[in-house]
Amino acid sequence: MNCRVATCWVFSLLIAPVARAQTPTFTASIRPIILKNCAQPCHHPGGVGPFSLLTYEDVSKRGKFIAKVTQNRYMPPFPADRQFQHYANERGLSDAEIQTIQTWVQAGMPVGSKQLPVTSKQTPGILKKTETPDLVLHMKPYAIKGDGREDFRYFHVPMNLKQDVWVSAIEFIPGNRKLLHHSRLMIDSTGTMAAIHGVAEDDPGLRKFQRTRLADEFLYGWVPGNDRVTFPAGAAKRIRAGSDLILNIHYSASAKPDSDQSEVRFYFAKTPVSQPVRTLTLTENNVTNQPFLLPANTKPVFYMNYGPIPESIQLLSVLPHMHLMGQTVKAFAVTPDGDVINLIRIPAWDYNWQLTYFFQKPLTLPKGSVILAEAQYDNTDQNPLNPNRPARTVGYGWNSTNEMMNLVFYYIK
Repeated sequence: MNCRVATCWVFSLLIAPVARAQTPTFTASIRPIILKNCAQPCHHPGGVGPFSLLTYEDVSKRGKFIAKVTQNRYMPPFPADRQFQHYANERGLSDAEIQTIQTWVQAGMPVGSKQLPVTSKQTPGILKKTETPDLVLHMKPYAIKGDGREDFRYFHVPMNLKQDVWVSAIEFIPGNRKLLHHSRLMIDSTGTMAAIHGVAEDDPGLRKFQRTRLADEFLYGWVPGNDRVTFPAGAAKRIRAGSDLILNIHYSASAKPDSDQSEVRFYFAKTPVSQPVRTLTLTENNVTNQPFLLPANTKPVFYMNYGPIPESIQLLSVLPHMHLMGQTVKAFAVTPDGDVINLIRIPAWDYNWQLTYFFQKPLTLPKGSVILAEAQYDNTDQNPLNPNRPARTVGYGWNSTNEMMNLVFYYIK
């Protein structure tokens, strides 16, 4: 054989597999990326995503859109600054994964192996088998009036617990994703609050219930973008036998009647629990430059100061909360020795993506530490998200037209 011919033949054998590998397929390359980063967390039936991304059919018909929103890193959403702090539940694609999606779309979105299901009519076989909840509770159906007003209601849900339980994970499933604005889960162990069911926030009769000391004033909070919370091994929330669940739900204004029947799922600890999980909530009362008031056409900044804390604690997570005028938020802790512990920084607040950020490992705050935070707001006519037209002076309030400044921490001692 001619040496030149032989050399070309050998060279072609070497580069042929490389050339073929340069064209990713759905089953070999795209499916694992979408499954891990999109389908499992959000884009599956019943998930927070507006559509499913379980199959080739699901993904390919939105291929160009997926390529665009992943390239500009709008998706998967993860607003926190990962240079400021790292988290166990971080989302995001690597540069290589983003390029793989780009190449796949440009190549015409080839399917790849036909042995895997590629249409929604077939068994998807993509999501891992999900863990079965140990306790599922449904609130009674609630009829939303549709009178054009925001609606704040309390609901009482019996738990029927015959013994104490340790909860390692909590999941809230909104029954009406279009109108449900947020939900706060609380625990009552007095057995005296059944009559709170259906009571409105502005009902004068609510005050007698608010005098009751709750066993857990913040078990969990569902806000847009937040999903199931799972505590580290050995840590869990304790719920006493005989306790009942109290839901505080905010419904957005609706021009026509609708309904809601939301669901709460509890997953019990399967291993011994050595660390009870507690909740620390910082609110507008912790703002140092009072009053918490946003004058019309201003961009105010508010500061928080909490501490010195009376004992050493370990922070598991942080959940910041603001409304539509929020712009940025940053929180950190300072130890008695002057060390700074970064907690959270969100440089571009996105009301639609509020997460419970779990630290990669618990952050120890020694006794005497102080938690500091700052948040900036834009209450001007130039803010396209400002719900008030024209801008007006607003203060604290649960309505989306008002504002809030919260930091919610899960911690252990």
